[in-house]
Amino acid sequence: MTRTRDEDRRPTSSSSSRSGGGGAAMRVIVPLQGVVQGRGGLVLGSVIPCALFYFLQLYLKRHRSNSNPPTPPPSPDSDSDHNPAGQLVEVPVLPRSLSRSHLSPRNNPGPVHVSGRANSVLKGGEPPYYVGLRKVAEDPYDELGNPDGVIQLGLDENKLALDLVRDWLMENAKDAILGGEELGISGIACYQPSDGLMELKLAVAGFMSKAIGNSVTYNPSQIVLTAGATPAIEILSFCLADSGNAFLVPAPYYPGLDRDVKWRTGVEIIPVPCRSADKFNLSITALDRAFSQAKKRGVKVRGIIISNPSNPGGSLLTRESLYNLLDFAREKNIHIISNELFAGSTYGIEEFVSMAEIVDLEDLDQNRVHIVYGLSKDLSLPGFWVGAIYSFNKNVLTAAKKLTRFSSISAPSQRLLISMLSDTKFMHKFIEINRERLRGMYLRFVTGLKQLGIECTKSNGGFYCWADLSGLIRSYSEKGELELWDRLLNVGKLNVTPGSSCHCIEPGWFRFCFTTLTEKDIPVVMERIRNIAETCKSHS
Repeated sequence: MTRTRDEDRRPTSSSSSRSGGGGAAMRVIVPLQGVVQGRGGLVLGSVIPCALFYFLQLYLKRHRSNSNPPTPPPSPDSDSDHNPAGQLVEVPVLPRSLSRSHLSPRNNPGPVHVSGRANSVLKGGEPPYYVGLRKVAEDPYDELGNPDGVIQLGLDENKLALDLVRDWLMENAKDAILGGEELGISGIACYQPSDGLMELKLAVAGFMSKAIGNSVTYNPSQIVLTAGATPAIEILSFCLADSGNAFLVPAPYYPGLDRDVKWRTGVEIIPVPCRSADKFNLSITALDRAFSQAKKRGVKVRGIIISNPSNPGGSLLTRESLYNLLDFAREKNIHIISNELFAGSTYGIEEFVSMAEIVDLEDLDQNRVHIVYGLSKDLSLPGFWVGAIYSFNKNVLTAAKKLTRFSSISAPSQRLLISMLSDTKFMHKFIEINRERLRGMYLRFVTGLKQLGIECTKSNGGFYCWADLSGLIRSYSEKGELELWDRLLNVGKLNVTPGSSCHCIEPGWFRFCFTTLTEKDIPVVMERIRNIAETCKSHS
């Protein structure tokens, strides 16, 4: 039996000569036939190889006619000389491009899909606020290197006390980051709690208290640290409202707040207009009207977002105003988010009052009050991206801690800041000098504008002044305001923020951030404004 099976498997010269054009393929199939016969019987051993042979022949015929030029049939001499009996002939390899053409679709399926959420972020063009920031990045002013560049007056960034921060870092940064021999590399290279180290929470709580004159003692267990104030606002929006719900926001307000609140949460903002006749102060009557109108439209209002000091006005909310706000929130059963980023950057004679101080005496309303803070303004460290949520609501705190997985602060930054904020002598020096420089720069800048006939609202905090340039616009409208903004940016090379970007309903108001300047820059700015003002008056 062994001998018979071996003979069945052995190809013969006569079978190869009769195969003609398909001899090569048959020589590949015949050994398979013997294997199948030995395992599955005569029927399967005959049918399967024949079927394979048929489809292989069909495949080779189709592709040879398409890709290979016709070749003359082999002569008997060449077949006998170069293809001895019993030797398998190699099947030609098909070109790779042919096989890919069968795998790839013949028609273009169209553009790659992007989510509706991403498209909602992309649509609408680039607002003037961000256009100005981009122009500065492309052509920044430098007194010596680029004296005709764009001067930055649109970004609320404090450079007045950077020398103090620089000197401290040069002296202490290495030891501060590593934390001494006891902590070592593991303290910065290993995972840390996403909601922030408790040592940093203690240090931030202490700094918040010092920045406002120790009128409030903050509890570090009620602090959640985030990678900047923007994630803090977004996390609170996520925790307090559902998609389609809304917050009431007194306008004008910071132009980036729409992005911070709305982009990923789906929560809406309802601007509540404040007017120059009221010095842009908050009105409870206007809040109540906006709340009622939203209710009629079927929109659920979940809270109020305030800024104290206000941005862009720079005014402080009085104790009475804060009590009135709390009464309104209690009546409507909504939350209050108090943005107190500039709490330590005040320079007027008026008292700063934190919402935390108010609710210390109102135990029943503590769960509806949430404070946003950060080190980007009061400590001149926007590049460190350190923000904080301070809340009395345990459910909000628990949810916020989990959400910081997406916005945690790096361990090296935390270690460095623990050391810096714990340096009591440096902190006291920084707060005092920074406040003094803010006051001096504000007075010089406002005085320069006043000499040009431009008035500003009275400011007691922040890095900006809110200026009335309505006398320079051709038409009292948003269009006229944006024409002046475009002239200031592209002709005067001054990046300022138009009031319409802050949802101000009165055309002609502009925000000027003066903390990005040096004293030597102020005359340059005033001269550029003067030139634009003269051009506007000559065309009126």
